[in-house]
Amino acid sequence: MPGMNYDIPDAVAETAHWQAGTLSRRQLLDAGLTSQMIATRLERRRWQMLYRGVYALFSGPPPRAAWLWAAVLRAGDGAVLSHQTAAELHGLIESPAETIYVTVPSTRRVRTPGMAIRISGRVGEARQPNREPPRTTVEETVLDLIQLSRTFDDACGWLTRACGRRLTTEAKLRDALSQRKKMPWRAELDDVLEAAGHGIHSVLEYRYVRDVERAHGLPRSRHQVRVVIDGQVMYRDVYYDEYRLAVELDGRLAHPDEERWRDSRRDNKSGTRGIYTARYSWRDVYGHPCETALLQAQLLRERGWPGTPVPCSAGCPVGRGWQAPGAA
Repeated sequence: MPGMNYDIPDAVAETAHWQAGTLSRRQLLDAGLTSQMIATRLERRRWQMLYRGVYALFSGPPPRAAWLWAAVLRAGDGAVLSHQTAAELHGLIESPAETIYVTVPSTRRVRTPGMAIRISGRVGEARQPNREPPRTTVEETVLDLIQLSRTFDDACGWLTRACGRRLTTEAKLRDALSQRKKMPWRAELDDVLEAAGHGIHSVLEYRYVRDVERAHGLPRSRHQVRVVIDGQVMYRDVYYDEYRLAVELDGRLAHPDEERWRDSRRDNKSGTRGIYTARYSWRDVYGHPCETALLQAQLLRERGWPGTPVPCSAGCPVGRGWQAPGAA
């Protein structure tokens, strides 16, 4: 760490180096420092206390890595970063949560301001090997976050994001899920995992498959299909190979001009190759899945689909609005 004061024995200096410039009081005492030596360095502001009994061996604002290490050291033996904090380290989220989440063995109780402490009887199994600072695995992190989710869509989002970013696999998540006795939405999560294994990368894509496509008997599509246009690799959210019909699902509330131009150019390029692109928004899929299914069925029929969509309920507009091929 820049500015770190290495006025400590060499053996513990190396430890401090890979702990982002932090050491616990116990580590310092074990290295031969006295309580008075620690107090003097703090009084002279050469060091600073981050949590009770945990110190940064430098002056100036501590970086994020130092705070994370300090949280683990304060929580004690067996502690691991978890939940939103582990998600931050794994790349599941971009913006760090202000609160640092730590899980400790169920045999101990820890309370520290600025930290959210969880207890678990299987911290050892949940820890990711050979990664520092200690954190839960991607799979355990995802399942922890699902247990904190307020809605099924939030839970679905953690699964699809982890798979979509290639941080884990359907098989690994299923194995981790089988180790948990209690899990909300277990049956629904099984369905999401199957979809994620087939390329579903977002909640919106899952909703399209479940509420638009599957619920109304539309043909099965492929997802995140790789295409090359003018030498550039791109991916289509949904693609019906046989009917050369692509679907783009957009959950964004705003569309910067540059992104809108790229989307339009990609659609136009695909059109020159005989591929038609339909675009549906969050509102289309969430708010009006039946109307969206009816429109999609009509597009598929125009592209050669011989099937017939089915209404998902008695009041579904697919039953009223579908006109069979050849009908007047």
